Amino acid sequence: MDYTELDSSTCSVARTAALIGDAWTVLVLRDLFNGVRRFDDLAGHLGIARNVLTRRLATLVDAGLARRVPYREPGRRERHEYQLTDAGRELRPVVLAMLDWGDRHLAGEAGPPLRIEHPECGGAVHVELRCENGHPLTPDTRLHAVPGPGARRHAG
Repeated sequence: MDYTELDSSTCSVARTAALIGDAWTVLVLRDLFNGVRRFDDLAGHLGIARNVLTRRLATLVDAGLARRVPYREPGRRERHEYQLTDAGRELRPVVLAMLDWGDRHLAGEAGPPLRIEHPECGGAVHVELRCENGHPLTPDTRLHAVPGPGARRHAG
């Protein structure tokens, strides 16, 4: 079956993009990965409108990518922080791939603004593609898309 014969609405890329594909959601994920978890801290760091942040966090929670965890500072009302779930943490390679690409193509003369390091050795962390048999893949490696068990024919 030719790739264009497949129904693109069942595509995992399309489903993931529908969930996390807007810039604010990706930036909220980035900040959660970097330890910014409280609503006011997220709003301040991102410079995002509170209503937009509320919607993005609700989407992440509803999708099971983050969870709301209550906390209370002495003398204050209960508030919530947001922690990534296992499914949310599994998006780290996606965010790191965006960082790597941006560092190579958009960082400018001064160089990358941020370096992600492995805390045990201090080595820079990068995303690497390999097939399930361990073969490294480069941007020039030809790949072949084949229908999976959830594929459907395009209705048009």
